[in-house]
Amino acid sequence: MLTKTYLSLTDSVEDDFELSTVCHRPESMDKLQEQTKFTKKELQVLYRGFKNECPSGVVNEENFKNIYSQFFPQGDSSMYAHFLFEAFDTNKNGSVSFEDFVFGLSIILRGTINDRLNWAFNLYDLNKDGCITKEEMLDIMKSIYDMMGKYTYPTMQDDAPREHVESFFQKMDRNKDGVVTIDEFIESCKKDENIMQSMQLFDNVI
Repeated sequence: MLTKTYLSLTDSVEDDFELSTVCHRPESMDKLQEQTKFTKKELQVLYRGFKNECPSGVVNEENFKNIYSQFFPQGDSSMYAHFLFEAFDTNKNGSVSFEDFVFGLSIILRGTINDRLNWAFNLYDLNKDGCITKEEMLDIMKSIYDMMGKYTYPTMQDDAPREHVESFFQKMDRNKDGVVTIDEFIESCKKDENIMQSMQLFDNVI
C-alpha cells in the first residue's frame, strides 16, 4: 500500500506547485539546483511537466514508452525507449524518479563533451560490462532507425543501420579486439568529425 504523502518542495514554490498525493518525494529544488546545471525556474518547469505525466512521482518503463511514443508517432520507439529508460534508471530499480530524470537530462543538455560521451557510452553498453560490442551498437542503431520511421527515411535500405555501425565500429575499435572501451569511444568521437556528426542523430532523439 502506497503511503500518501503531501508534497511541498519549498515554501517559496508552494504557489507554483499544487499539493499532490504522491509516493515519491523529490529532493528540494535548492539541492537539485546545486547538483545539476539547471536553474530553479527550469527545474520548476521540468517538474511540472514530469508530475503532469507521472503523478506518482516516478515513471516505470511502460509509462516511459507511452510518453516517448508521443514524440515519435511516425515510427516504433519502444525499443529505443527501453534502452533510454535503462540509461536513466541508474539505481536499476525499475523506475525513474524526477531526480534520475533531471540528473540525466542535465548531462545530456548541459554537460561537458566528456560527460555527454560517458553518458552515451553507458547507453550503448547494454549489458554494462564496460565495453561496447558491434551487436550492442547495432541494437541501438536499429532502434533509432525504427523510431525515426520510414516516413523520415523513405528510401533507406534495410541494411543501413548495419552499414552505419560497421563504419562507426571500425573507426572506434582502435586495437581491433572486437570491443570498444570507454577510452576508445571518447577518443574516437573527439578526433573524428564524422563520428561527432553521427552523434547528432543521438542528440536529436533524446
